[in-house]
Amino acid sequence: MPEFKAPLRDMKFVFEELFGAYQHYQQFEKGAEATPEMVNAILDECAKFCEQELAPLYQSGDEEGCHFKNGEVTTPKGFKEAYQTFVENGWQGMSHDPEYGGLGLPISIGVLKSELISTANWAWGMYPGLSMGAMNTVYLHGDEQQKQTYLTKMTEGTWSGTMCLTEPQCGTDLGQVKTKAEPNPDGSYKLTGTKIFISAGEHDLTENIVHIVLARLPDAPKGTRGISLFIVPKFLSDDAGNLTERNGIECTGIEKKMGIKASSTCVMSMEDAKGFLIGPPNKGLHCMFTFMNTARIGTAMQGSCAAERSFQGALAYAKDRCSMRSLSGKKAPEKDADPIIVHPDVRRMLLTQKAFAEGGRAMLHYAAFIADHLIDGATEEIRERADDDLGFLTPILKAFLTETGYEAANLGVQVFGGHGYIQEWGMEQIVRDTRISMLYEGTTGIQALDLLGRKILMDRGGAYRRFTKEVKNYCSGKSEFVSGKHRSEIRPLIKKLKQLNSEWSRLTLKVVYRSIKNWDEVGASSVDYLMYSGYVVMAYVWAMMAEKAAEQLANGSTEVDFYRGKIETAKFYFDKILPRTCGHRESILSGSGSVMGISEAAFSVAS
Repeated sequence: MPEFKAPLRDMKFVFEELFGAYQHYQQFEKGAEATPEMVNAILDECAKFCEQELAPLYQSGDEEGCHFKNGEVTTPKGFKEAYQTFVENGWQGMSHDPEYGGLGLPISIGVLKSELISTANWAWGMYPGLSMGAMNTVYLHGDEQQKQTYLTKMTEGTWSGTMCLTEPQCGTDLGQVKTKAEPNPDGSYKLTGTKIFISAGEHDLTENIVHIVLARLPDAPKGTRGISLFIVPKFLSDDAGNLTERNGIECTGIEKKMGIKASSTCVMSMEDAKGFLIGPPNKGLHCMFTFMNTARIGTAMQGSCAAERSFQGALAYAKDRCSMRSLSGKKAPEKDADPIIVHPDVRRMLLTQKAFAEGGRAMLHYAAFIADHLIDGATEEIRERADDDLGFLTPILKAFLTETGYEAANLGVQVFGGHGYIQEWGMEQIVRDTRISMLYEGTTGIQALDLLGRKILMDRGGAYRRFTKEVKNYCSGKSEFVSGKHRSEIRPLIKKLKQLNSEWSRLTLKVVYRSIKNWDEVGASSVDYLMYSGYVVMAYVWAMMAEKAAEQLANGSTEVDFYRGKIETAKFYFDKILPRTCGHRESILSGSGSVMGISEAAFSVAS
C-alpha cells in the first residue's frame, strides 16, 4: 500500500487563501475561537493521527474484515485502539454545541478533520461519520431531554449513532417502509421490523449505539407522509446516563461486500424494541433529511478522497517505475528505460486524478462555508437561504464527485498496469471501496432526479439562479474570493466558463419546457444534466484557484512550483476534461425518444 501523506498544503490553500476562512469566521459568534493557531494545531495533530494510526490500518482492515458472532460484531485489529485515540482528542464533538460537550467550532473546520480521516481510512471513518448525522438530527429535532441523554454521549464519542432507513422491500422508495411503532403507556413506543444495509449498526468501538429509525404509527397515512422518526438505543439508560438493560434491537448478520469490508454493514431486527419519538408524528422523513443530507455530503467526500489517495499512490509509482523510452527522446539516459511519468498518457491519467481530487476538495469546502451560515447564520433569512443553496449543491456534490472519484481510482490502477490489479499494492482496494459511493445515500440517478426534478423544477430553481449569477459575476470580475486583477494568463479559462454558464441556463430552460409536455424528459436527461452541472461547478472553482495562484505569484510568493502547478492543472482541466460537457449537452438535447419511445423488443434476449 502506498504511503499516505496528509495534503495539508493544498487544504490550507483552499481553506485559508481561496475562501478566506478567518475573515469568514468573523461573521459568527463561535468563529472567535477559530484562530489560525487553533486550526493549524488541529490539522497537524489530526494529520499525524491519520498518517501514523489510520492509514496503516486501511489495507489490514480490508484483509481481515469484520467478525460476526451471536449478534455481536468485532472490528479489525487496531480499529478500537484508534477510535479511543480519536475520542481522547475530542474530535467527534469539534463542531458541536459546548452545552452538550462539543468544542463549538464552525462546521467547516470539522470538514477538514473529516477529509483527512476519510482519505486515510474510509472504512474506519464511517463509524464516527455515521454518528455525526445522528448527532445533527438529535440536535435539530430532539427535545432537551433527548439532547441531554443521547447528544452528550455521542458528542464525547462514548456512544455512536446510525441511520436505519432501508428495509428488504424498499431502498430509495421509503414510502414502502413497514416497520411498526406502537405507543406504550409511558409515552415511549414499541418498534417491530427489519432494517438492512445499516452501516455501523453493530460494532465494538462504543459502549452504546443510538439508532435513528424510520417507522409507522398505527394510524399513519400511507406513503412518505406517514413516516415518523424514533430514537432506538442498543442499551436503555437511566436519567443519569447509566446503561441499564439491553433493548430489543439486534444485529442478525453482516453483509459480505465488494469493498469497505472493515465497515460493518448490518441487518438489524427489532422485536418490541423500545423507541422514543423524535420530531412531530408523521414528519419523520423531513427530520431524517437532516441526517441524509449530512451523509450525502460525507459520501461526496468519499469521491474526492478516493481521487486523492489513488493519485498519491499512482504519482509515486509513475516517478519510480521505468518502462520504454519517451517518444521525444531519452529522459533518463543513465537508466535502461525512462520513468513512466514522461509518457503522455500516464501524465493524462495523473493530471485527471489531480484535477478531480483538488477540484473536489474546493467544491466541498465551498459547500462547507455555506453550511456555516446554515447553522450559525445571524438571521432566519440567512439560514434559510443557506439551506436552499446547500440543498441545490448537495446532489451535484454527491453524484458528480463520487462518479469522478471512482474514475480517478480506476485510473490509479491503470497507471500501475498489471501491478495495480494485484492486492498487495493496495490500488484495487481503493476502487472496490469507492464503488459503493455511487450507490448508498441515493444512487447517481436518484441524485440527478433530485437536482433536476426537485431543485430546478419543483422549487423553481431559486438557488440555481443565484449560483449561476454568482458565476456570471465572477466572470465579469466581481468576486468575494479573488480580486480580478491577475487574469491575463487565465483569461481563456474565464471566457470558456462564461460560455458554459450561459449554455447551462439555455439547457435548463430547454428541459423545463419539454417536461411540461412529458415528465419522462426529466428522467431521460437528468444524469447528463447533473454531470454537465458538475463539470461547470468544478470549472468555476478551478478558475478561481488558478486566479488565486496567479495573485500569489504576482505578490511575490516564493512557492513558485506549488502555484504554477495550480495554474497548469486548471488549464489541463479546461483543455482535456471540460470538453466532456459537449457530449452531455448533445445527449440532453436528444430528448427521451430513444429511451422511452422504443418497443419492448429492445429489452428481449435473443436465444
